[in-house]
Amino acid sequence: MTVISTDKNPEALSLTLVAEFDAGVERVWQLFEDPRQLERWWGPPTYPATFYKHEFVPGGKASYYMTGPEGDKAHGWWEFTRIEAPRQLEFNDGFADNEGNPTGEFGISHATVTLEPAGERTRMTILSTFESEEQLEQVMAMGMEEGLREAVGQMDGILAEHANA
Repeated sequence: MTVISTDKNPEALSLTLVAEFDAGVERVWQLFEDPRQLERWWGPPTYPATFYKHEFVPGGKASYYMTGPEGDKAHGWWEFTRIEAPRQLEFNDGFADNEGNPTGEFGISHATVTLEPAGERTRMTILSTFESEEQLEQVMAMGMEEGLREAVGQMDGILAEHANA
């Protein structure tokens, strides 16, 4: 399994996920930079993502939806606040309506993704911070921790395809 640990910290209003991959930092970075690769793993296997907007520049926005097993769609948005290729990415994250407009429902979270070499591997840390303990508990009750573990667990397969190509 790719994921080494997840840590929910109510005092820091955060969830941290750490994973390692058998690929270089630049290759793992592509899984965020390329929306076609990103949508292959963002979201758990039963809720695959479709990114229909992906402006991968500081201040740029991404819009996506995840399609559930019954065909229901959950929309989300990102606003990229910092991009330091290929080491760090930061973005604000929230729920959106069917047109991709932020709804404000469940507040806004902030994600910091850090990629660093770990010998021949890459260590990825995703730190998600929340506005309040209530917001953190709401997204945990919705399955965010398990969903993020399942989503990141799909990255190995994508990386292996390119390693063998």
